Amino acid sequence: MPPSTYLDLAPGDPAPWFRQRSTSNPRFNFDTVAGRHVVLCFFGTAADPRSKAVLRAVQDNRQLFDDRRACFFGVSIDPADERDGRVCESLPGIRFFWDFDRTVSRMYGAVARETSHDASSLAIRRFWLLLDPALRILAVVPFAEDGSDCTVLFDRLRRLSEPDPVPAPPMPVPALWLPNVFEEGLCRALIDLYERQGGEESGFMRDMGGRTALVHDVGHKRRRDCIVDDPKLVEAIQNRVLRRIKPEVRKIHHFDVTRMERYIVGCYSAEDGGHFRPHRDNTTKGTAHRRFAVSINLNDGFEGGAISFPEYGEQGFCPPVGGAVIFSCSMLHAVSPVTKGRRFAFLPFLYDDAAARLREANHPSLGEGYEYQA
Repeated sequence: MPPSTYLDLAPGDPAPWFRQRSTSNPRFNFDTVAGRHVVLCFFGTAADPRSKAVLRAVQDNRQLFDDRRACFFGVSIDPADERDGRVCESLPGIRFFWDFDRTVSRMYGAVARETSHDASSLAIRRFWLLLDPALRILAVVPFAEDGSDCTVLFDRLRRLSEPDPVPAPPMPVPALWLPNVFEEGLCRALIDLYERQGGEESGFMRDMGGRTALVHDVGHKRRRDCIVDDPKLVEAIQNRVLRRIKPEVRKIHHFDVTRMERYIVGCYSAEDGGHFRPHRDNTTKGTAHRRFAVSINLNDGFEGGAISFPEYGEQGFCPPVGGAVIFSCSMLHAVSPVTKGRRFAFLPFLYDDAAARLREANHPSLGEGYEYQA
């Protein structure tokens, strides 16, 4: 029998993204936790004495895990951990993945690549991973019989939580910032259209049972959208995007935009707590073709509603009236709650002919209305 092989991750490597059942979500998208330090602990089973000691150490240091500066995820491959209640989440900050099919453990090298889903017994490599806010590996700490691994891990995490006496310069956000994409008159016309037609509650897309379905969850997203179907307004929008956005995307990203999806005016209102929690715009079959997201601000006089990119820091951005922020659909981003007034924005996606073929290929898996949602 050939020897078992394991994936060996090291500091500097990006942490693999995955979707797995957890104590807090039946389909937890790991990529959405970016924006804070993350501790992943591959302990195998809470029945193991060493694993028990490790999990006690987590509770002893639970003040480090507040979901703002840091969070903890334990990874269990033992169904008895869930069935017998041997581990449970403690919010904020402490959660567990139920990795009973070993998908995540194989992906991270805790079990061998050759391990089958139904293996009744297997060798497991137990270790901690410390990740930075961009989900890149800072440290790999194997379990030690004398418990020194806990000391190493928590000491490192405490140092990261302390203010840096010589702060590093903020990480630049890889997004385009373009003023004067829409003139004031076009902004006003789009807001007037929204006021006449009204907006409908906007959802977001999620892959469920092999199909992309529309989901509504006001805890995750609260926005009302109005479809722009006036031919003159559509033509005016296309003209500005072709003249003022397309050349910049080609210059900076060497990408030739040929298609635009969604002609909508979105409204984030303080009245209903308008916001959008951290998400990416291309993670389902229905959205995989999207390449760049565009947010063109249509008004001022509101508070909140800033766009932020958690992988690159906490700073929020809000363009001037008629200005645009353009960024890759793969980037994690969020819109903070609007606390006063209403923020109106035009919110399309850009892609090219190759992505259009992908969109067409995925079309049989899509639900109604997907192209207007994100």
